[in-house]
Amino acid sequence: MNEIVLTVPADCAGLRVDSWLADQIDGLTRSAVQNLLTEQAVCCGGKPLKKNYKLTGGECIVVTLPELREVDLEPENIPLDVIYEDNDLIVVNKPRGMVVHPAPGNWSGTLVNALMYHCGDSLSGINGEHRPGIVHRIDKDTSGLLAVAKNDAAHQSLAAQIAAHTAFRGYQAIVVGSPREDAGTIDKPIARHKTDRKKMAVTEGGREAVTHYTVLRRFHGYTHMTFRLETGRTHQIRVHMASIGHPIIGDPVYGLKKDRFSDIGGQCLHAAELTLCHPATGEQMHFSAPLPDYFTRILEKLERMA
Repeated sequence: MNEIVLTVPADCAGLRVDSWLADQIDGLTRSAVQNLLTEQAVCCGGKPLKKNYKLTGGECIVVTLPELREVDLEPENIPLDVIYEDNDLIVVNKPRGMVVHPAPGNWSGTLVNALMYHCGDSLSGINGEHRPGIVHRIDKDTSGLLAVAKNDAAHQSLAAQIAAHTAFRGYQAIVVGSPREDAGTIDKPIARHKTDRKKMAVTEGGREAVTHYTVLRRFHGYTHMTFRLETGRTHQIRVHMASIGHPIIGDPVYGLKKDRFSDIGGQCLHAAELTLCHPATGEQMHFSAPLPDYFTRILEKLERMA
């Protein structure tokens, strides 16, 4: 069996456990979570939870997933762009197009496969054997920085920093149109889309989601921007920018269907900055990853169009 351990943020108090878990665990629908609850595979304090259990905030939820017998994960010699590494954590610059962890349809070629080869057995096991070391995620077609835990103590420290919003994560993107203000904040709740479970949406009653943005440069019809996440909801920047009429270019889910850059192979979004406290020493550490080639080529094209 694989166990996933999740700590409930304080701002999630009052939510039903089945709804919350469906948003937290990729590939797990609300009905699948309810089946796990029926099978007493979701526990808090060693006691099984009921389907209608409402979160109080701060509790530790343990989800026991059935063994995935159909596949054995294998380390793969995939090159990694390592920004930093020591005995407690490794910070990597994930390329666009790479899935973070294995899941149905993507059992190989993932960041986890590469990490298993690079780190051997030195990865946290808190999130189960299919997500060793993974503390936070970025989308397949989003490039940029990820911090990976190399032991359980490091994992708990990094997860706590993310839950408490003390870990800084900065992104850059190119969006359609020109936002009115040079800087601002989008504070709109996000939840799973009511009819399309693969999408997220701004929804009344959803989880708090706060994105701070700054305009770097305006082009003809497009804008280069930076973002700072105060919360970390699934697809947060993509959903928020689409909600104010400025979707990220190339976004196949929330973007324009027909646009000059609609066929660039995914959203033009890069996790460029990461600040955290070292899980062992407490030292504040800052990491940055330069804009990838696909991003700079688009900026050069926009420059020529200006």
